Amino acid sequence: MDKFNAMRAFTRIVELGGFARAADSLHMPRASVTILIKQLEAQLGVQLLMRTTRQVTPTLDGQAYYHRCVNVLNELEAAESVFSSVAKDPEGVLRIDMPSGIGRLIIMPLLPEFTERYPRLDMEVGMNDRPVDLIREGYDCVIRGGQPLDHSLVARPLAQMRQVVCASPGYLQRRGTPHSLADLQHHQIIEYFSSTTNKRYGLEFVIDGQTEAPDLPKALATNSADGYLAACSAGYGLVQTPYYHVAELLRRGELIEVLGDLGQPLLPLTALYPAHRQTSRRVRVFVDWVVDVCSRPGVMDKPVMHRVS
Repeated sequence: MDKFNAMRAFTRIVELGGFARAADSLHMPRASVTILIKQLEAQLGVQLLMRTTRQVTPTLDGQAYYHRCVNVLNELEAAESVFSSVAKDPEGVLRIDMPSGIGRLIIMPLLPEFTERYPRLDMEVGMNDRPVDLIREGYDCVIRGGQPLDHSLVARPLAQMRQVVCASPGYLQRRGTPHSLADLQHHQIIEYFSSTTNKRYGLEFVIDGQTEAPDLPKALATNSADGYLAACSAGYGLVQTPYYHVAELLRRGELIEVLGDLGQPLLPLTALYPAHRQTSRRVRVFVDWVVDVCSRPGVMDKPVMHRVS
């Protein structure tokens, strides 16, 4: 029995809740994973997993063994990063997830420089706006905007994103261009809501150090970042979004920034990963690269606004 692969397979089964998903994440045949677990249980003389038609869960012995395995695997990976070529050339599968806008506009255009630097990494990139369960879905790292909600994860700050309020030229022609909070009484917003928590997001401003969220009529609501901007372009109302997401639309004149003289909250961008993977060199080199990307001039920067009259 390959004890190392058996321990890896076991920890993935516990984290993902099933043999098939664990096998897929490890790029191994399911039959091989099943054999490894049977051999592991036989050698230890205990049952590690409870199997039903619906789920796989660790027994009490399995839970204890899982935590030991995590520590051992982390120590092995750390040792490899110091004493082997992995220190300079990490390898293996790296599963990451990020919002579609960040992926499409920032990460994907620059990702070739990362994969050329680390050619032995097998990248699997998810891009969507729903929160993913890192452990159960087998991701090594995710990038998320907003305040991190899961405090069991390691959070590495990447950037503080500047936000802008904007609307389509047609909408502003119909409603007028707002220059102050008082002017917003004549306007409506497009609301963004989380498909997981159903939390609603409108417009927010920082006035004299206090955050103000004017209560404005809602034209429509969406849980898609791309749908949010599509509705704005169609003239439904005002939106507030990170600058990078609308930079090209603003440059082309398809959207127009308004209320640029008012302070707006910065939106944190964060890399999140499980605590037991913080020693993974695969994760470290990727997160370090994203930190560098976000610090480059022009990536997250918002230039001085040209006033619209």
